[in-house]
Amino acid sequence: MTPPTWSPDCWRSKPIRQAPAYPDAAAFAAAEETLRRSPPLVFAGEVRSLKAALARVAEGEAFLLQGGDCAESFAEFSADAIRDTFKVLLQMAVALTFGGACPVVKVGRVAGQFAKPRSEPMETIDGATLPSYRGDIVNGAGFDEASRTPDPKRMLRAYSQSAATLNLLRAFAQGGFADLRRVHQWNLEFVASSPQGRRYDRLAGRIDEALAFMAACGVTSAAAAALGQTGFYTSHEALLLPYEEALTRVDSLTGDWYDCSTHLPWIGERTRQIDGAHVAFCQGIGNPVGVKVGPTVTADELIRLIDALNPENEAGRLTLIARMGADKAGLVLPALVRRVAREGRKVVWSSDPMHGNTIKTEGGYKTRRFDKVLAEVRAFFDVHRAEGTHAGGIHVEMTGKDVTECVGGAQGITEALLGDRYHTQCDPRLNSSQALELAFLLAEELMAERNMRIASPRIAAVAD
Repeated sequence: MTPPTWSPDCWRSKPIRQAPAYPDAAAFAAAEETLRRSPPLVFAGEVRSLKAALARVAEGEAFLLQGGDCAESFAEFSADAIRDTFKVLLQMAVALTFGGACPVVKVGRVAGQFAKPRSEPMETIDGATLPSYRGDIVNGAGFDEASRTPDPKRMLRAYSQSAATLNLLRAFAQGGFADLRRVHQWNLEFVASSPQGRRYDRLAGRIDEALAFMAACGVTSAAAAALGQTGFYTSHEALLLPYEEALTRVDSLTGDWYDCSTHLPWIGERTRQIDGAHVAFCQGIGNPVGVKVGPTVTADELIRLIDALNPENEAGRLTLIARMGADKAGLVLPALVRRVAREGRKVVWSSDPMHGNTIKTEGGYKTRRFDKVLAEVRAFFDVHRAEGTHAGGIHVEMTGKDVTECVGGAQGITEALLGDRYHTQCDPRLNSSQALELAFLLAEELMAERNMRIASPRIAAVAD
């Protein structure tokens, strides 16, 4: 429920970080007004459906799979790229659902993931200093004054690309592409011959056998809609607040406000100040909200943040996305998980094993070591098993493209191979083979958690 004193512009009176400075105030105001008059990108009913699904995750009955691009690009926008990322997420979800015996809530980092926080507002190269690149919704990646000057018209282009992306995703999810009978067709060509592709193909064969048995019993995709289509939701970091405010609408059924730019906005690690603008904005919207929490957060600070964003302690409202780093997760996370459980706060715990494990090579590439990604995931599950709580989700930067941006994995990508296909706009992403390898590990961890729930009355009681 929206607080009675809240309004979409309430954030403007709060301290704000990571906000670009637009030099043309008139053009900025015109872009905001155009967005205010534009149709919503998502609808309140869809948002409520996602919140209900996340409530099941919070209660230990489902798992959140959230993944997609580090930062969406204007230049690389294409139907094929959207389709291939959707395919990988479907593959991961199948591995999790079938291997882990767990329903999966599928959320893409897509249709709005254009803005990126930066460590420094300015960047210096060869003696020249210009504003940092903040994502295509703000400025361009080229290192020249024209590209790096924040341009409000980019918000309109981001809106149009998001609308087209959502249209395609809805068609894929509901129009037959996600039918389980097509499970073999989701395997991307360059992954099919890899160890993970072959493992997926064997899994798909087992699903074919299960579907044939169900069809013989009269259960087909025509009779059971869940076999022929899937729920799919979008998410992005709610970083550029003028864009988020302009797309916030009142629901005619409930009178509550919803951020209609996406189903699941999240607050980043750099902007989660409890008295800051980003928390103030997210306090009043009816969407489920995520918040990134890093290794510097204290238990007291986290409880205050939870209470600010979810004062009614509503299951499904708040997702805590832990981004600790492989070396710190096992040290920092236990006290936080224990305190949240002891205080009775209903949250979804999700792991972001990417951002805390970024390194820079001698060759100048930002990369992530896949073994570190897997190590943080294992630590995340180990902590929740030890505390008797539910490891509820995963949040990863990944793509359907055959990129070489993260080292390691069954493909054996080395630092020497990074330059072959390093295409990211900002941070390194898992490719399809690595993402699928991660999904199989997650399925094993979920099955181990399920077996412990069956064996342990204490853990079962927490889930209930």
